[in-house]
Amino acid sequence: MKYIVLVCRLIVGALFIVSGLIKANDPIGFGIKLDEYFAEDAQNLVFLAPYSMALGILACVAEIVLGFAVLFGGRMKLAVAALLWLTIFFGWLTAYTGHCNDMHDAGTPMKYTVVENGETIEKEKHCVSDCGCFGDAMKGSMGRSLTPWESFTKDLILFILIIPIAIASFRKNGLKWNTAADDKLLLPLGLLLVAFFSWVFTWWGPVWFTLIGMGGYLGIKRLFGGQNDAPLKGGQKAEWVTALWATFISLLFIWWCLEHNPVRDYRPYAEGKSILAQKNDKKDPIIESFLVYKNKQTGEEKEYSASNYPWNDSVWVATWEFVKQRNNIIDPGIQSQVSDFALTDKDGNDLTDGILTEVQPVLVIIVKSVKDADLEHMKEIAELCRLAQEKSWYVYGASASDWTEIESFRHDHALNFEFTQCDEVTLKTVNRSNPGIMLLKEGVVKGQWHHNDTPTFDDAAAAAAP
Repeated sequence: MKYIVLVCRLIVGALFIVSGLIKANDPIGFGIKLDEYFAEDAQNLVFLAPYSMALGILACVAEIVLGFAVLFGGRMKLAVAALLWLTIFFGWLTAYTGHCNDMHDAGTPMKYTVVENGETIEKEKHCVSDCGCFGDAMKGSMGRSLTPWESFTKDLILFILIIPIAIASFRKNGLKWNTAADDKLLLPLGLLLVAFFSWVFTWWGPVWFTLIGMGGYLGIKRLFGGQNDAPLKGGQKAEWVTALWATFISLLFIWWCLEHNPVRDYRPYAEGKSILAQKNDKKDPIIESFLVYKNKQTGEEKEYSASNYPWNDSVWVATWEFVKQRNNIIDPGIQSQVSDFALTDKDGNDLTDGILTEVQPVLVIIVKSVKDADLEHMKEIAELCRLAQEKSWYVYGASASDWTEIESFRHDHALNFEFTQCDEVTLKTVNRSNPGIMLLKEGVVKGQWHHNDTPTFDDAAAAAAP
């Protein structure tokens, strides 16, 4: 049992640290995913939508701190109880999401009721197809994200792994704060597992973060005494100080990612990615549809393949009435991750292909919402655009705001270049900053900058160079 608990602690601790860091790396993206769950046509938790960012940050910090707690043996009863609660909750959420998708594919989508103009009506529920468990990391490193049922399986495995830790923690003389002997085994093996998961997700940041976390933990142990197998002099105080240390470095990392772009950018618009190539990187799904009809006189139901339906039999149509459609997905296909990237001008003309095939550098200033734009660095952005135009670069703005707001914004900040419109969710994916700067050349992303990191023209020219 001792070795089973040891293995479970290593896997659970390392996985929660990496999972939390991947979300913390892109807290805005995780907040967007929570918004999708909170929507009226999803879980109908719209009252939580204003707090999605704060809740996302809380979840990231909780995962990281609990992961460290499992490896360090800190407050194990509390840590295990929190881990079980989190795993059960996310397991329920992914199972619900998977069931919602299954119902939709079967032609019997889940419904919810709303009152509009004093009338109660039914609407179809929106099913979240991507659980967001590892942010965009699965897509960026492995080509696709987990399906809801795959994520549920992952949660189920995690729950099974936590059970032995829980049993060991709640028994008499259960798991305690690590001794020096425990550290010599758990810390290097835990770091090795973190390195393995980092390799899977093609990002070594979690290794460095874990080393910092472990270094602080060892420093706290030295400060409070107890460097051998004897009980620590500081007792519970050292455990809580270590928890505060893990919380501090987690929040510091999240703050950095909010004030700049993600440290590891997994998005399809990351520097070095070709938007043009990704637009063509798709595979249409293969779906077999079935139509269910009921005899108006006998109530008998029959199911027909959509390709074998007697469309021209007027007598048959007069006798039978449509009940539902069922879809059998033979091959889900592959949807382009940049399929929604479309830039249209004021007259409704699509400029996307022209921008993506331009051999000259193209600066795109992303202003998702002009009302919410941070104006602190607009002078630097305007100067960058002016110098770029002098060097015959193309410069465009991209916003989801209406044209009246866009024109007012252009005038207020002396932006002498054309704006385009694009879907707001797409722009949030392109660049988390508002405003943000993207540099393109022949459809390849040569640079992505947060407005806090607005480059000089020389820096942008260096990025655009072959």
